[in-house]
Amino acid sequence: MKRNWYAYPYVLWMLIFIVAPLFLIIYYTFTKTTDEGIKFTLENMVRLCDPIYLRVFLRSVWLALASTVLCLLIGYPVALILASREYRKKKVLTLLFVIPMWINFLVRTYAWMTLLEKNSVINTVLNFLGLPPINILYTDQAVILGMVYNFLPFMVLPIYSVLVKLDRSIIEAAEDLGANYLTVLKRIIIPLSLPGVMSGITMVFMPAITTFVISRLLGGGHYTLIGNLIEQQFIFTGDWNFGSALSFVLMILILLSMLVMCKYDKDHEGSGAIW
Repeated sequence: MKRNWYAYPYVLWMLIFIVAPLFLIIYYTFTKTTDEGIKFTLENMVRLCDPIYLRVFLRSVWLALASTVLCLLIGYPVALILASREYRKKKVLTLLFVIPMWINFLVRTYAWMTLLEKNSVINTVLNFLGLPPINILYTDQAVILGMVYNFLPFMVLPIYSVLVKLDRSIIEAAEDLGANYLTVLKRIIIPLSLPGVMSGITMVFMPAITTFVISRLLGGGHYTLIGNLIEQQFIFTGDWNFGSALSFVLMILILLSMLVMCKYDKDHEGSGAIW
């Protein structure tokens, strides 16, 4: 503790690459450059209420919510299996989740484009079996599929980190009192795993609502999400003020999500597997 000066480089790093960019976002959000100079304005925030941008925002929220729910429905049973002592092939299942994360995010998304195209391996097999082909590329379904595939580990790992720490004696006591597995799951396992569930929801929802690569590749550019809109403002349009306003709204959503997560994860159990 006497050598806390070791932390000074990290503090400097955070000031330069975290605090300073956040202040720049706030600065550009509430300012506007005119012929008379830089002025304080709320025009950028008011512009967000335009129906065009509201539709983009609602579509982003809808797709993010759909992918988050699907990740929860798929990820919770997987986390239960990984946390089970009876399942002997846990290491193999864990590798199946970890190995894809070693591959670049962009490469994984391009792989799904290859799998979902008309002449893909999947459609070839379906055609051989006499089944109708899958034509979901450049649709909402393809975007949701890409989100679920890429963000599913971020749902499984927080839930697993909580389930693996559960006191087995509580479950054994419930079983001794005559509770079946569904009762144990409903009244013991699920309530005690809520910190991991809330952490997983946060870890999936936030990247899902801000993604722009998945919607651009699997959506074919037909579906503009809020992440794509921010990218356009900074790279193509050059409107940093409006782009910062969009980023500021997302930053508020992130802070609200963190507050909700902290309410259910007071002991920081759900975030252990991620951090």
